[in-house]
Amino acid sequence: MPGDSLYINNKATKQNTYDAIVVGSGISGGWAAKELCEKGLKVLLLDRGRNVEHIKDYPTASMSNWEFAHRNQLTQEQKLSHPIQSRHFSFREDNAHFYINDLANPYVEHNRYDWIRGDVVGGRSLLWGRACYRWSDVEFESNLKDGHGIDWPIRYNDLAPWYSYVEKFTGISGNKDGLPHLPDGEFQPPFDINAGERYMKQQIESKFKNRYAVHGRTANLTQPVKGRGQCQARNLCHRGCPFGAYFSTNASTIPAAYATGNLTVRPYSLVNTILYDEQKQKATGVEIIDTQTKQTEQFYARIIFLNASTIASAAILLHSTSNRFPNGLGNGSDQVGRNLMDHHKGVIVNGTLEGLEDLYYYGRRPAQLYIPRFRNIFDDKADDFVRGYHYFLSATRPRTAAEGLIGEELKEALSVPGPWQVSFNGYGECLPYADNRVTLDKTKTDVFGRPQVAIDCTFRENEQRMHADMVERAKEMAEVAGLTNIKVTEKISAPGNANHEMGTMRMGRDAKTAVLNAFNQMHEVPNVFVTDGSCMTSSSYVNPSVTYMALTARACDYAVNELKKMNL
Repeated sequence: MPGDSLYINNKATKQNTYDAIVVGSGISGGWAAKELCEKGLKVLLLDRGRNVEHIKDYPTASMSNWEFAHRNQLTQEQKLSHPIQSRHFSFREDNAHFYINDLANPYVEHNRYDWIRGDVVGGRSLLWGRACYRWSDVEFESNLKDGHGIDWPIRYNDLAPWYSYVEKFTGISGNKDGLPHLPDGEFQPPFDINAGERYMKQQIESKFKNRYAVHGRTANLTQPVKGRGQCQARNLCHRGCPFGAYFSTNASTIPAAYATGNLTVRPYSLVNTILYDEQKQKATGVEIIDTQTKQTEQFYARIIFLNASTIASAAILLHSTSNRFPNGLGNGSDQVGRNLMDHHKGVIVNGTLEGLEDLYYYGRRPAQLYIPRFRNIFDDKADDFVRGYHYFLSATRPRTAAEGLIGEELKEALSVPGPWQVSFNGYGECLPYADNRVTLDKTKTDVFGRPQVAIDCTFRENEQRMHADMVERAKEMAEVAGLTNIKVTEKISAPGNANHEMGTMRMGRDAKTAVLNAFNQMHEVPNVFVTDGSCMTSSSYVNPSVTYMALTARACDYAVNELKKMNL
């Protein structure tokens, strides 16, 4: 509770006081709200965007492409108002209403950085790709073994029970494959793979040692759970799912938090700073800017969970200066904003699989085959780079028609599936670099008069060499499998475009070199926890979201126990 003389403890203050404040309502913020509410705390969940209510606020969920004014294509106006968001493949007419307006929310790019952002309650949980893969000790130990970055303060065994905990609630479909470098989880039955994918799986696993093509693991239900229906294989997840079949804050964690009677959600609330009491050496609450009125307001709590997303969370701390922390709250290590990472992608190898013409498939699954890392583990060592990468592999039979056909001939041609097409899509790990960072540009301000966020982030030699290897290994597998008409897209993505930014407030054992401890608690401000992508000490090669969920649930459990012990 605020005891700082700067804040008058009047009736308004009392009304604005909660047990916990959660900043940001994306995947990790939604989980924090759920866990804290279920443990009996009164929780205020803040988000800068407008509210989105499950089902009611998915206006395009059941529309066909021809029902859109522009046939689900972006207009020039949308491209102009969203120059950053339109760099990402998922931004389209059918879901543009979930994304932030770039012109109204500028940032400084020292180098190209694609900061993909939602602007709604639920954030990018409405928009994510839903791939869910556990880290193994290979990832948690990599920094220590090869000397890049600092050592993680936790290992797989610390997180394993929390992976299981969040997977059971989230609902993840997948197969138990028994691979040491890709730990199994708590899975619903996987989506079927099709004939083309079964062929590719057989070819890869029979002809390459330690290369595996397994069922994709995705946060899409194949069996209904309480309040959520199973996936209908519509491939329209990014519009919001009226069945609740994929995990999102809106369909899953917010309803669970509301059910406790302990949750208050406040949209249109941009957190400007975290308030700090220098005598108590604790945070006392937050100051928000109402994005509609531009008025400021303060809210108070015993603990704060900062989950605004990797870049936004770092910016909030950098904004939060005081005599004790002139360079940003909890930034005595000078690590806030540093070590920004994202996965690099852009390796797309496509080829034609001849044969299997009598076989087809049903539905538009949200999953495909997954080829986990095989480089720089086992005995497959690369000479010119460290760490590794993975592929998503899919096989489809698109319907095509020769040019010049019209009328009945065109309809007939489009009713016949074409030959099998196989695609490899690669994602690779980025090393932590101290000068890949987020800062504040005091020469430029946003609409609220605050310094703009500035991002300076590039992929380096290790990522470039890894990317080249991703191309060659994908071509190699395509050729061995007998694919024809092989085409390669080699251009590496810009940082941010994989939408997996992380690392700006890394975990570590020493307050001199890290912002957070092993329980995602700030070393220097013990009642502030950060469990979004900011906390990551390395990036691994796998999609990170289920790791954020597990870290969040674990941190909430620890925080509440510390509250009970009167340590916070």
